[in-house]
Amino acid sequence: MPVPWRSPVRGGPVTQLPPVTGRPGTRARPVVVVAIPWSELLQDLGEIQADGCERSNLGGVRHILLVLSGKGGVGKSTISTELALSLRHSGKKVGILDVDLCGPSIPRMFKVQDNDVHQCDAGWVPVFVDQEKSISLMSIGFLLEKPDDAVVWRGPKKNALIKQFVADVAWGELDFLIVDTPPGTSDEHISTVEALRPYKPLGAILVTTPQAVSVGDVRRELTFCKKTGLRVLGIVENMSGFVCPHCSECTNIFSKGGGEELAKHAGVPFLGSVPLDPQLSQSLEEGRDFIQEFPKSSAFPALTRIAQQILDGALQQSS
Repeated sequence: MPVPWRSPVRGGPVTQLPPVTGRPGTRARPVVVVAIPWSELLQDLGEIQADGCERSNLGGVRHILLVLSGKGGVGKSTISTELALSLRHSGKKVGILDVDLCGPSIPRMFKVQDNDVHQCDAGWVPVFVDQEKSISLMSIGFLLEKPDDAVVWRGPKKNALIKQFVADVAWGELDFLIVDTPPGTSDEHISTVEALRPYKPLGAILVTTPQAVSVGDVRRELTFCKKTGLRVLGIVENMSGFVCPHCSECTNIFSKGGGEELAKHAGVPFLGSVPLDPQLSQSLEEGRDFIQEFPKSSAFPALTRIAQQILDGALQQSS
């Protein structure tokens, strides 16, 4: 007796295929397939996808931000970390997803690099930074057997892990999920944007340093955002001058104004300039809360102003 298979949403005319033979000694079982018109199938998939987004591990995340740059070493992880801390001090619950698979920095910046990832019924449990669970992290850095292990993977394996990070991390209720990305516009970025697209990310923050070489690479990142339909929330110019802690004079070590000029040329918001600050570097090396410990630092007002603009943008989108 044939066993009919029907769409979980609606049925349709039945087409019977030749029997499929099982293991030796078992009876062949005919396979019956339901033919569904394309229009109905696409409608079904849309309903299933919408329902899946609501029930997924990202269903409790209100806003998703991506931190991007076409250039390495410009401070994407620094901006991701300080943005998370600033948002936490504004009363928000924040998660950071570190998809920089070859250079995971986030665990060390929060001094939790020795923590392990555990399993629960919903998937992987992120690593929590504090007892209040106000900041949660996921990174391949937690999954490496040794901290010095290199991730020598080709694109397909990287893409598979990124999709697993998006689908299988049990974030719970979050106000913001910050996605810290590697430099460039290649496999990891495409996979990340496509995996997050059903959840409608708030947008991307682009990080650059003032030099023309860095600005040129970030210009390509703007093109990437345009091609993938990712909204640009604004540009941050990092390492923008060095303020002397003794005389308060600012020295433009890497020139100044490249990020702001790029933002004007591209017609996107300029979120601010973050100066070089030894206290900021020290706090990241030691896993300390810079926002709480160094409110008089030259970088503090710039970082908190960036966070406030993100909060204002999220509020505007929600209203």
